Amino acid sequence: MYYPQQSPGIAHKLANHHDQSSWPRPHHPVLGPPGSQPNVGPPPPSPGYAIYTNGNVNPMQHHPHHPHPLPMQHHHHQNSLSHYPSPPNGHSMQQHVLSQGSPASVGSQIISPHWQQQLLKCEMIRSSRSPHHRARASAMASRTVTKSAIPITNPNFVKPPAEINGSTTSAKDSDSSDPSDSSPVSAGAVNHPSSTVAPITEAPRPTSIRPPENNWNSLDMGGVNIKNIPHSSGLFSFKFLINLYLNHNALTSIPPEIAKLRHLELLDLSGNNLTTLAPELGMLTQLKELYLFDNHITTIPPELGTLHQLKTLGVEGNPLDASLKAIVQKDGTPALISYLRDSCPVPTPPPARIWKDLLSPAEQEALQADPHAETFSVLSYNILCEKYATERLYGYTPAWALTWDYRKELILTEAMNYDADFLCLQEVDIAAYEDYFLKHLKAQDYEGVHWPKSRYKTMKDTERRQVDGCATFYKASKYTLVEKQLIEFSAVAMQRPDFEKTDDMFNRVLIKDSIAVVCLMEDKHTRTRFVIANAHIHWDPAYRDVKLVQAALLVDELEKVVNNFAKYPPPPPPTPDEPDTGSTDPEDLSASSSSLKPKPPPPRPAPNYTDGSKIPLIICGDFNSVPSSGVFEFLSTGQLSASHPDFMQHKYGRYTSEGMRHRLGLKSAYAAPGAGEPPLTNYTPSFQGSIDYVWYSSASLAVNAVLGEVDKGYLEKVVGFPNAHFPSDHVCIVSEFRVKPPRDYNSPRPPPTFS
Repeated sequence: MYYPQQSPGIAHKLANHHDQSSWPRPHHPVLGPPGSQPNVGPPPPSPGYAIYTNGNVNPMQHHPHHPHPLPMQHHHHQNSLSHYPSPPNGHSMQQHVLSQGSPASVGSQIISPHWQQQLLKCEMIRSSRSPHHRARASAMASRTVTKSAIPITNPNFVKPPAEINGSTTSAKDSDSSDPSDSSPVSAGAVNHPSSTVAPITEAPRPTSIRPPENNWNSLDMGGVNIKNIPHSSGLFSFKFLINLYLNHNALTSIPPEIAKLRHLELLDLSGNNLTTLAPELGMLTQLKELYLFDNHITTIPPELGTLHQLKTLGVEGNPLDASLKAIVQKDGTPALISYLRDSCPVPTPPPARIWKDLLSPAEQEALQADPHAETFSVLSYNILCEKYATERLYGYTPAWALTWDYRKELILTEAMNYDADFLCLQEVDIAAYEDYFLKHLKAQDYEGVHWPKSRYKTMKDTERRQVDGCATFYKASKYTLVEKQLIEFSAVAMQRPDFEKTDDMFNRVLIKDSIAVVCLMEDKHTRTRFVIANAHIHWDPAYRDVKLVQAALLVDELEKVVNNFAKYPPPPPPTPDEPDTGSTDPEDLSASSSSLKPKPPPPRPAPNYTDGSKIPLIICGDFNSVPSSGVFEFLSTGQLSASHPDFMQHKYGRYTSEGMRHRLGLKSAYAAPGAGEPPLTNYTPSFQGSIDYVWYSSASLAVNAVLGEVDKGYLEKVVGFPNAHFPSDHVCIVSEFRVKPPRDYNSPRPPPTFS
């Protein structure tokens, strides 16, 4: 089965590489001695053979007439052919490789283990230059052989995880709530707690994005003298591909459309006539093996620094820049990738996000002309706590862009740019709140409320400052903080009389320390009351039942809060000899009257709230749940079946016996008519979707406008956040609301109506 054709791309380099050698080889135990097998004709003239990996695949042996460059006793290929394993590391093997050298090696150099492995893989790639070598080897491997043969498995293959809540996760649940814990935990436990699917971590990859379903995922187009791949090639529509072999052809370039094959884990471009590489290769963040052996490449684009999972970048046989080659020779591929990542120029920033007005021009004019109209805006933003911003979780982000000193300024600028009345931030640790945000936002007329997650109670003073939580800031000149409350979901669940203290409760709900911060506010001028809730729901997709319980506990508590707030007596009217500052703060009232300008009396009486449903309510935060989840369904519809699959057959009192209900009449601001598709609020290589929301009580509030999403053209060119322009893996969302006046107001003119 040896085909003597050679790739024109390496003929000048490997003229004698496949010369016959005199070393003996044992006969194949099944096929017998060379020459005893039937002749196999040349492959059909198709552009490539698909390599099928389903079913029982047996180990592959040498082609009986295929001369081999190395004195190997055995040579097994991987069944799925995702990469070549190193040959046995016997003394004779290493001595042979190092003594022969390679086109770019120097006989006197010190060979590091990294470079030794590269040379071994290079020699094996060179031995596969015959047409469709891998496809034919795979076909032979799938033939029936004796059961004594040892099957070779693909070490890069991970059993496809079950799809959960719009994402994937490992079958093994993780109980760790602190991803920075250095103790050995499951792969799922080290993922970032702010995302439905965490960014890339070390192999195995239980959270890797799943390719589209297909009965084959490898394609061999090697050794068939391909000279050009057009930009419109159907190859780039095979988005399910995991392994692609374009080796030993006559290619002079690779189209940038290669970036569409986002699931590739192995790409072999060896033995071509490539002089440059497309920067778009940096979008293939799932790559683990990238072979560029025996080309004419002199440099590596810095954009390839995002390939943080890459184990082998095959550069031998290229006139590569000496400094880049030295990094690979000394410290291996990961060191070169880190160097490229941190030295990559900052890309062009995206255009500014555009506000989407949800009112017609006539409605906007009516709103502006109404002297009683009351509007306010809310911003929600998971800022990515400093403790979680590690290279292990965000290997695609330049090291300088991950530092807190760099990110905190961008976060503050982003939060202040929209001049929102309420800022609801998640993942704010105690140190960042006290030393940075409170200090700088106070200078911009903001006061704040902050609570860390429950775990801080069990920590030493020095460790507490690193515990993150939720922080809510409000315009101090406009609003008065009437009361603040903390909702600890585990504590509330423990106090519920209808919750039996079962294993599900103790092992799933009570061990999570997620919280919500609730602020009871009052407008200093109009006396309108507001309830602003800032929540961070548990992150792990393996605990979607816990997410449901936390969301239900949140609305149950908020129903109590708004009903109690409605019973508060109205503020007393200002006395004749005292200017109406609109403030109930004693410090404000003690200020000198000469320094204050009296405000005109309110245009209408202070609202009289007969029940909690009349009080405007905002619930925002990171809910770690996609729009197709049970959490979204429950919050938006006000009910959820007791048999909903997100309960995962766990038992939680009346939630799983009667179902869940609430009467808050919540709607998502970005689901309002005219808002368009939900924005991508979390953007990483392994997940892009909406998991952050601003919910509002539709009976008392309506949406005027929402902040649009990040430019899609920009997103197509970046692998994920954080990066130089976006300091968190989340993006902020902002909404502007108007208060619907109660019907019992005695307004001098009827309020305008809006659809």
